[in-house]
Amino acid sequence: MSKNITFSEANKTLELYVPIVARVHGGTHPEFHEVREIYDDIVKKVNEAGKEKAELSEDFAKLRKVTNNYTIPADVCESYEAVYNILAELDKAYQA
Repeated sequence: MSKNITFSEANKTLELYVPIVARVHGGTHPEFHEVREIYDDIVKKVNEAGKEKAELSEDFAKLRKVTNNYTIPADVCESYEAVYNILAELDKAYQA
């Protein structure tokens, strides 16, 4: 994905991958359930903000903490990796 990632583009992939990754890896990576909750909060805030910029600083700070700065565990699938990479790109785009 490019540096100019939009939330809408990223969300199309995330809404497919996040539930699957939670189901497949949630048992061995319980932190992913928290990632999912934070992601769900982000979606809600973005939808509520409409055309305005949603306030997501705390959400991305929580994600960085929970994911150890989006560090991908060694024992996960490509979908898990994709979720962390997309979230990291969204975080960077938000901070820009």
